[in-house]
Amino acid sequence: MATDDPMDAETAELAALPPVPTPALLVRLEAIEHNLATMASAWPGNGLRPHVKAFKSTALARLLADRGHPGFCCATIREMEGLAAAGLGQDLLLANEVLDATRLGALVASGSARVTVAVDSAETIGAAVAGGVPEVLIDVNVGLPRCGCPPESAGLLAERARAAGLVVRGVMGYEGHVVGVADRAAREAGVAESMALLAEAHRAVGGEVVSGGGTGTWDLNRWVTELQAGSFLLMDTAYAALGLPFRMALSVLGTVISVNRAQGYAVADVGLKALGMDHGNPRIEGYRVWFCSDEHVTFAPREGVALPRVGDRVRVLPAHVDPTVAYHERFFVVRGGEVVDEWPIDLRGW
Repeated sequence: MATDDPMDAETAELAALPPVPTPALLVRLEAIEHNLATMASAWPGNGLRPHVKAFKSTALARLLADRGHPGFCCATIREMEGLAAAGLGQDLLLANEVLDATRLGALVASGSARVTVAVDSAETIGAAVAGGVPEVLIDVNVGLPRCGCPPESAGLLAERARAAGLVVRGVMGYEGHVVGVADRAAREAGVAESMALLAEAHRAVGGEVVSGGGTGTWDLNRWVTELQAGSFLLMDTAYAALGLPFRMALSVLGTVISVNRAQGYAVADVGLKALGMDHGNPRIEGYRVWFCSDEHVTFAPREGVALPRVGDRVRVLPAHVDPTVAYHERFFVVRGGEVVDEWPIDLRGW
């Protein structure tokens, strides 16, 4: 029977899905296709080096490669190995420093991948040489207090790498400290400041590659030759708050397992072990999320929305896509309200 409850359509759509064990990752294929087309319009072909850490799936990587983006940015050696094994090793960048590059060298020796690794010290240069990785990028600290050499040291490191027999393809630097800044003008100013540092380093280093950027700066970073964005494909509520033109493709499907009508709240089976929480609570449309515990999310309806019933399903929107994906083993792919495929999340681990 029809009601005035604005959540009726959402409830009906979720109820129509076939049974899947919850919590379960759902991805809307229409949203993914929109996000891909939007990003490709600004960063076509090799201009986009998608960051695999955001989705950790060779199925999604293959979709990107098929749409003309054959090079990938990785956070772990396991991601590099998995992409190479899937025949997606045309141009792989490990954008993290490692002190043991032997597994990366094995990929090079096998001929299954072109491998480039980030270096920011004599020690990481030595690891690339010892491990048999012939190509590197000089990683430059452009403001995020994480990895990267000082911009003024980049030239000397490049000389050291070349003297050791390595090919220095260029530089990379990630303005991660500004990608989530809410004020667009401040975000743009932060990008310009960071990229001035990277440009200084690039002048000293040389090479054809200037790699950096992310989803939050996708249309502000005009300095890099390749954009290391990944979250745009699935999206999360933290990036959605910036007003980006990408749609929410990812949600965690949950089942309501308890309802307290006297106190006006419900509990679903999506908790800390199913969600990345470092960017805050998830969102459930039409409801206020009170808190998450190990296996549960407790939430209450907003004005005009009815309490759900035990057995109802809810769509939980994570605040941070990357760790959320890493908690799960597969995506359930939805098109037109129907589950049309399952994609393994097969690049987890290290």
